[in-house]
Amino acid sequence: MTALSVVSILLLVLSGLIAVPQYFERFRGTRARLNTLLYATSSAQLALLGAAAVVAVLAGGGSGWTVAGPLAVLAATLGGGAPTTSILQVSFNASHPEHQPMLTGENGEKVFNQEYWAQPVLRGGAWIGVLERLAVASTLIVGWPEGLAIILAVKALGRYSELGKSGAAERFILGTFASQLWACACVGVAVLLA
Repeated sequence: MTALSVVSILLLVLSGLIAVPQYFERFRGTRARLNTLLYATSSAQLALLGAAAVVAVLAGGGSGWTVAGPLAVLAATLGGGAPTTSILQVSFNASHPEHQPMLTGENGEKVFNQEYWAQPVLRGGAWIGVLERLAVASTLIVGWPEGLAIILAVKALGRYSELGKSGAAERFILGTFASQLWACACVGVAVLLA
């Protein structure tokens, strides 16, 4: 294993591990502070993963799956939450009527927005995302890309009853794509090192 391969693997692992504190800091601080931390973490992760890929290309492979494969699964599993949440935050439109606690009725009167006061949309998404990325990276590492279709089908069936809620389908698609792309990118660095 060359020195460049080691540097690439370290960057890959760091890109995943840098997000671990987010799982513990999730509900502390103000909303603005949390968003700043979230976007900073996501940017750092993407920069580290990109650097890992560039260094892997320069290394020219040869490290094999023995080291790079399992560490790519680790980085994919732990690290995809911040980029996924960032994409969901950026796509959120607070001015849309579905996100307003009060709406204006036909005669100008204030009425409650039933969608706003309903249960949260797509609960448990953070932990489902962790398991999803673990499954995606694992199926790719073992050379079974067909497993991606099964993972997506199971996830869609599990969320089927919730996808009719306002905004749920869009959040499901954005979250799933972002999460799976992170996992695929981590595995891609391992492939470059192999």
